[in-house]
Amino acid sequence: MTILDKNQHSYIPTLVEQMSDGSIGRREFLRKATLLGLSAAAAYSLAGIPTPSTIANAADKKKGGNLRIGMRCMEIRDPHLADFAEKSNVVRQVCEYLTLTDRNNITHPYLLEKWDVSDDLKTWTLHIRKDVKWRKGGRPLTADDVVWNLKRVSDPKVGSSVLGLFTGYLVQEYDAGEKDAKGNPKKSSKLWADNAIEKVDDYTVRLNCYAPQIAVPEHLYHYPMFILDPAEKGAFGPDSNGTGPFVMTEYTVGKGAKYKARSDYWGEGPYLDTFEYVDLGDNPGAGIAAMASKQVDGLSEADAVQINAMKNFPHVSVYKVETTQTVVARMHPEVEQFKDKRVRQAMRLAVDRDKVIQTALLGAGSPAEDHHVAPSHPEYAALPKYPRDIEKAKKLLADAGYPNGFTFDMVTRPDPIWELNTAQVLAQQFADIGVKINIKSLPSAQYWEVWTTAPFSLTAWGHRPLAIMTLSLAYRSNAAWNESNYKNPEFDKLLTQAEGILDPKERSKVMAKIEAIMQDDGPIVQPFWRVFSTVMDKKVQGFELHPSQYIFAHQYAIAA
Repeated sequence: MTILDKNQHSYIPTLVEQMSDGSIGRREFLRKATLLGLSAAAAYSLAGIPTPSTIANAADKKKGGNLRIGMRCMEIRDPHLADFAEKSNVVRQVCEYLTLTDRNNITHPYLLEKWDVSDDLKTWTLHIRKDVKWRKGGRPLTADDVVWNLKRVSDPKVGSSVLGLFTGYLVQEYDAGEKDAKGNPKKSSKLWADNAIEKVDDYTVRLNCYAPQIAVPEHLYHYPMFILDPAEKGAFGPDSNGTGPFVMTEYTVGKGAKYKARSDYWGEGPYLDTFEYVDLGDNPGAGIAAMASKQVDGLSEADAVQINAMKNFPHVSVYKVETTQTVVARMHPEVEQFKDKRVRQAMRLAVDRDKVIQTALLGAGSPAEDHHVAPSHPEYAALPKYPRDIEKAKKLLADAGYPNGFTFDMVTRPDPIWELNTAQVLAQQFADIGVKINIKSLPSAQYWEVWTTAPFSLTAWGHRPLAIMTLSLAYRSNAAWNESNYKNPEFDKLLTQAEGILDPKERSKVMAKIEAIMQDDGPIVQPFWRVFSTVMDKKVQGFELHPSQYIFAHQYAIAA
């Protein structure tokens, strides 16, 4: 594809002009152009940047060996319901995605060969690779497989968080004709038309959207959006079928997972003979001890305290990356104490963000602004900053009917330790405005059973390359991951509008309104953006830290 290709999106020449006159940078050009279907090779060529090798130093990678990475191994009921990066890391060695968003936030075709998008962003045509084979039976991956998966995650009965992303352009809500316990109408959702997800031929699928959407390729890499074998109906475990580079041979919740390499994998690698995850539990000291004794060759994540303990180990390399990872103390607005938005505002004004960062993260973060949109997001809009203001917070509480504050429980978990540390610092700061917080630290497995129902909790949120993606997952009414049960029709309307705006500068004008709603009415206190880090043994080749904590074992090798 070249800049003169008749099939290219009409906005690409504008992007080239914007890059030439300096109004956007090369990296921003790459992100936008590839989302609109320009091949990575063409985009890098136009940007004047050498194309990264997809098989970096492959000739230097030694074949064979076993790699062990320390990571929590949780129950996986259904890959399409994965709600943790760790769960996705277990599945992604076996099953794969249509697209891939790399560590630079540039999205590429993966099981897809390419995609085309109409000028109005309403028609996305997905072209499937013809060289991909399922492990069992060696049959080709086809449009029927892709359509089944896309329709399955769009079914509210399945309960996938992908549904929240698709709502607004492929899926529409409707009144289910029932009432909830409070007498409010129940909502359900469905594909907006019979041909919303259309099989064109054996290797082509078309998404016919009712509204424009810029982030479709990135939605297809949302970590529950695996392409599963329809014959297995969402089940997953040892010997599950997939198009991926490994076969899972063992999986025990709380203990670990083991894999062996496929010899007939269609893509890069794998270089390892075998690969495994080792569950080291909640105690952060266990990760340090396991790396010191070489029980494991790396960790999926290491916090600042662990990094400080391991950075001088002679066999260890430290990796860090800026991310949009964060944590939110979120309130259910329908709960009596949080019903008045002035209470939620007061909770935000109680926080000294710099102190939280220094105490809980040892400085490895930057202040957030209570709207879950990061400065690194292309649509970020800078709003006026507001400092900690104890007197104003107390007045807001008094005006809301709590002149003496109140007492409430905050649910959190002990692992990773920085989350519990954050909860403790926030509780100390909330106490300064008269709000006494009792921290209820639950084992991780128990925490994730109540994370959407607890009235007040502290929850970590992973990296997303676009703010509109995060907001649609976390705060759109009735989304599966709307843990705060936040419902604001004006927010929903503006979010759908923002999702259809191609130019980030124009999108940021709408985002400014969304951010203002979150700061005024929203359900969260968000203290920081976190620097993500981990460690690997120096003998591990090919490892690059992905901001979303993803593990790509087929790219790694063990040096002699």
